[in-house]
Amino acid sequence: MSREKLVVIGNGMAGIRCVEEIIKLAPLKYQITVFGNEPHPNYNRILLSKVLQGDSSIESIVINDWSWYEEKGIRLYTSETVAQINTDSQFVKTVSGIRTDYDHLIIATGSSAFIPPIAGIHKQGVISFRNINDCQTMMTYAKKYKKAAVIGGGLLGLEAARGLLNLGMETDVIHNAPYLMNRQLDRMSADLLRKELEDQGMKFWLSKETDSIIGLNRAKGIRFTNGNTLDADLIVVSVGIRPNIELAKKSGIETNRAIVVDDYMRTSMRNVYAVGECAEHRGVAYGLVAPLYEQGKVLASTLCGQLTEPYLGSVPYAQLKVSGVEVFSAGDIQSDQAETAVQIYDGIKGTYKKVTMKDGIVKGAILFGDSSEGTQLLNLVKKQASITELATKATSGGSSANEELIANMPDRETVCACNAVSKGAIMCAVLEEGMQTTDQVRDCTKASSSCGGCRPMVDAIVQYALQHGKAGMSAQAEPICSCTETSHEMLKAAIAADPVIAPNERMAMLGWSRPSGCAICRAAIQYYASLHNQKAMMNSNADAWIVHANRLHVNAHYELGINSSATFDSHSLGSLLQASCSELSYPTAVRTAITSGLHQAAGVLVHDLGITGAPAGWEIYAGGHSEHPVKQAHLIGIAETDRLALSLSVSLLQLYREKAEYGESVWKWIEREGLVEIREMVLDPEYREELVDRAKASALWLRTDERQGEEICGNC
Repeated sequence: MSREKLVVIGNGMAGIRCVEEIIKLAPLKYQITVFGNEPHPNYNRILLSKVLQGDSSIESIVINDWSWYEEKGIRLYTSETVAQINTDSQFVKTVSGIRTDYDHLIIATGSSAFIPPIAGIHKQGVISFRNINDCQTMMTYAKKYKKAAVIGGGLLGLEAARGLLNLGMETDVIHNAPYLMNRQLDRMSADLLRKELEDQGMKFWLSKETDSIIGLNRAKGIRFTNGNTLDADLIVVSVGIRPNIELAKKSGIETNRAIVVDDYMRTSMRNVYAVGECAEHRGVAYGLVAPLYEQGKVLASTLCGQLTEPYLGSVPYAQLKVSGVEVFSAGDIQSDQAETAVQIYDGIKGTYKKVTMKDGIVKGAILFGDSSEGTQLLNLVKKQASITELATKATSGGSSANEELIANMPDRETVCACNAVSKGAIMCAVLEEGMQTTDQVRDCTKASSSCGGCRPMVDAIVQYALQHGKAGMSAQAEPICSCTETSHEMLKAAIAADPVIAPNERMAMLGWSRPSGCAICRAAIQYYASLHNQKAMMNSNADAWIVHANRLHVNAHYELGINSSATFDSHSLGSLLQASCSELSYPTAVRTAITSGLHQAAGVLVHDLGITGAPAGWEIYAGGHSEHPVKQAHLIGIAETDRLALSLSVSLLQLYREKAEYGESVWKWIEREGLVEIREMVLDPEYREELVDRAKASALWLRTDERQGEEICGNC
């Protein structure tokens, strides 16, 4: 069977990460062609500042070298600029005349440095800082000249300035705001940063506007709007980025600030997608690596015909990559966005921490001097955690505090936000796969391989794992069965890192004592893999997956029973719930009772899920158990309408599917997870809708009749 033709315009981090995910999911589906306008293979643009600062070489930041493209059968055109997209005939054409047809097209053209309309800005000696060529130009200038100026006191401008200092140049930074990194920091943290960088040798000109670049044949300095001047032989402009959308725009693809995409990264044109800095999702264009990778994963699943959750946006965060300085910022940190919840300054240690909140919810965080809590705080912002959770997360300074933080960190908690790598995956790499160093763990899991901001925490977890062994896993981490010492959390983490590995291969990687496993662990592997990737069994390891899928189906523990003893309302609700959820798989069999009132003999309070009519509407209960030990169900919420009752029930069941361990009953799950936390999740309208959508998507994939599947959960 001939492969479909996939063309990628852009050889940067977003486009190639998407290609990596496609190859992982469906290695034989596409004939892939990549066009890149630089003469290099795919490299980590984020680490250019490390190259400039002398901490890395250009060779070391290459993500995929030339041999990778050849091994994967990818046709790569470097130093080629695509000039035309014909969306009717579905082909692209480069400036040099190369024409390539496509069945699917990914636009990943990234962004360029924004060049402000300053007189003389295009003179020789004025450059931006976006690629390897810029890096090499700065190194060349440093050999001949001694004075440099950076226009822009944001993240990238400061990293460029630190690199210029390392190259031996006197460096001045001009910023039009009253303090540095004004979009990511507050005044106090910015002042601490300025003082630290001044001690390193930088000079700052704050609240200054550049009027023009002076010099006859080449740049010789800067003239400010107040008439003062500053000498400089090299001027680096770093005042923002502009998405590269001209190609898409002239091809008739809808654009705004960037290329407009939906939740599955589809543009306005059929079979054309956009990902990365050139894409605009729900009015936002992201310039950070984590959102770009999240987009790439969703797009890869979409192109491979996989069930996938939609991309719903990302929480912005930033980490300064300057030697000797730790700065982290996430979420809403300005006073007009949120109020201060925690603010701590330690003048002796030189550390500063601020956490913001709004309506009792964690909204943002700033860390200076010690960024070890960055990932934990980012996770709180992402899940819109209650401010009360800060008490269980907070710690600061010192190896003992780090050890305590790691010991209390759940295995499922994300450590590397860029690549979505959890503590459990890092621990698993050390304890199960024999990794001994942070670099080995990076190569194995991708943790810290992108921006590098999480590397101190990754290193701390690696050392913790080496020191404590399997005792260092979370307290609840019991083996799945007698075939292995691997816990449910470790297995989940391993599957999340790569959901398409064949079961037998995964057991071998994780050190199963019984190579073929048993009914319990085989079913657990199948169940967790199905949650991450419903169609994993359809790809390169199809035969192995089919065996486990059939065995899971034959054993048939995963059906939802409806006991409807009520009147027409309960019968109708029961039918809707049956249609919505009966084909989904669960960690254990789920028993449900629906009745029009508590006086009916349906046993609502001793079922896994109980729904009963009441004067205020439907009451939703969960966690009942009629056998020893008898458990009375807990009230989850009250719904005024059938629609809300169905939505609450479906979201609760989906949450149970995702969060429970294989073989764990509903009542045990509620006791372990916490009733309050479960209530908060399903009673949050936005998160409840996400859960319902995921349940709907899973059920839709299981339907053979797509039209019928589209009706599933339609009343949720």
